[in-house]
Amino acid sequence: MPHATTSPITVHKIEPQPGSSFDFGAEIRGANLENITESDAEVIIRALYENQVVLFKNQQKLSPKAQYELTRLFDPTATGYGHGKTLDAKRSILHPDLKTVPHQPQVQVIGNGPVDEFEGLKNITLKHPHHRTFHQEAISDADDRDNTRFYRWHIDAALYDLEPPKVTSLLAVKVPKTEYQTLRYDDGTGDEVRLSRGSTAFVSSYKMFDLLSEQDKEFARTTKVQYAPHPYIWMSPCKSRSDGLGLISSGLELPAEQLPPVDESKIKVLPMCWKNPVTGQLALQVHPSAVQALHLADGTIIDNLAEVREIVHRLQRPGIAPELVYAVDWEEGDMALFNNRGVLHTVTGSFLPEEVRIFRQCNMAASEGVIGPDE
Repeated sequence: MPHATTSPITVHKIEPQPGSSFDFGAEIRGANLENITESDAEVIIRALYENQVVLFKNQQKLSPKAQYELTRLFDPTATGYGHGKTLDAKRSILHPDLKTVPHQPQVQVIGNGPVDEFEGLKNITLKHPHHRTFHQEAISDADDRDNTRFYRWHIDAALYDLEPPKVTSLLAVKVPKTEYQTLRYDDGTGDEVRLSRGSTAFVSSYKMFDLLSEQDKEFARTTKVQYAPHPYIWMSPCKSRSDGLGLISSGLELPAEQLPPVDESKIKVLPMCWKNPVTGQLALQVHPSAVQALHLADGTIIDNLAEVREIVHRLQRPGIAPELVYAVDWEEGDMALFNNRGVLHTVTGSFLPEEVRIFRQCNMAASEGVIGPDE
């Protein structure tokens, strides 16, 4: 890494639109991401952990290698893609959404529509995830062009064997700019968000924790979350709540005998709260669709799935209120870098089959575990 004593980089807070009150997000200006110096790296790392989501504009020409190196700043010994080489991947709910860049396998291509050639991939068809494939009840076809949902609130993580990535980078290469959509929660609250088609929505897991009652904060600090083995295959027959925040319990999860071989030592039991390595703040950081059991401070294990999901949803739902959602209105060349251990995010929107949208995504399984509340 080149050495420099000072950095030209400046950090500018994102100003929420009227009606919004989210307190995270920043734009970083003056960075040369193909040639990051030591002082640049210090500024970027601190900005990320203080703002959770940082945006670099006009990165259309950024190479996949530079994207990989930027992502790896936060974990220099991490080298492998965050989901690894999932066994039986075609049954995973993630399988249709990802194509790997041949010359930089940590970088994935996602998007929508037919693409003749991109980064060594030829004649590929990308498919933007649509909530009708995952939600128990979907918006009607007649209303679909004007309305959308949060697809699935999540953390980028295998949640089996591999450690959750520290950060994810997301580069908008080609963005079809069309009408705005109304995002509906459809959960009886009447909550809605107005956003650009295909926005990536973020919420702060630190705010999610701060909103809890003192009793719930103590519960969150002292509880551990057990994730299902091979969770994205385990949950593949299941359907989501309409707000995208966890699954409906209908007994559809795949039993152990229908999963790839399970190594009990690779099952993840993680703290419910993860500590920010720079600010020390606690995040209520749970992947709501992958949870299987809760381990309480007194040794009790709650393994009734319906009960587990209700508890997690009750704790997390206030944190996805409309005013707390930062929806990135993508422009071509935007590069977002986000603290994967301090935010939840989700796809939104729907596109016609012929609308071409191309993004590059990068994250790596971490070289170390998450920081718990007492560490």
